[in-house]
Amino acid sequence: MSERKSEAEIPPLINDPVELAKKEAENALAQFDWGIEEVERWIAEDQPRLRISMLLDLHRKAMEGIDSYAGNFRPAGVAIKGSGHQPISNNDVPRYVEDMLEYIGENWSERTAIHLSAYVMWRLNWIHPFADGNGRTSRMFSYMVLCGRLRQILPGTKTIPEQISENKQPYYDALEAADQQYKKGRVDVAQMESLLEDYLAKQLVDIHGQATGRNNLTADEATTKHGNVLLDALERRPVLYSSILAVVLAAIGWMIV
Repeated sequence: MSERKSEAEIPPLINDPVELAKKEAENALAQFDWGIEEVERWIAEDQPRLRISMLLDLHRKAMEGIDSYAGNFRPAGVAIKGSGHQPISNNDVPRYVEDMLEYIGENWSERTAIHLSAYVMWRLNWIHPFADGNGRTSRMFSYMVLCGRLRQILPGTKTIPEQISENKQPYYDALEAADQQYKKGRVDVAQMESLLEDYLAKQLVDIHGQATGRNNLTADEATTKHGNVLLDALERRPVLYSSILAVVLAAIGWMIV
């Protein structure tokens, strides 16, 4: 599958590829910092602030100076190159975004952090509310929901959004799988959930390597397409097992006596 890319008839603000890359990198850092600050507010207030204005601000951080409609919903239809999915009409975007935010709010305590994060990742891409920057906004919002639901900023420098950006094909495959299930009348993001579980494991293994000064597990050992080999690898290293387990439990907010 080729790279998924929004195709809207809106002229770019930056034509030079080098300057565009610099601006995208700068904006990515600004978006991440803003998103983490927002999650910290959710945690302090003991509830998420899931508002359309928040989502528009998140998009603005990513696309300011790049997209004429940064911080605004797309004014027209849009196609996705590399995907068979046809996004909804621009007139329906606000209603579907509201429904998405309501789903998160209504299921905040009942569903797992991984499920809510996976749902956001798929649903925002499915709606495709922006002329450009849908992917980067969905990945950051998904990560915000994961951290917010766990009530902490997850440790590790190899964050889930960064891991996805390094190899987008599994992410694209998970989006397409959820799209196909939705065509059958089901909300099923199981493949995305599995993918995010693997990415989370890698992020936590990364912070363990930083803390101990040694990287005992490679990325390939941590996860695989054909099942989670993280536990197998840990069982082969009993001392490492207890250390990693402590990090994992701390990350999901459990109390160890």
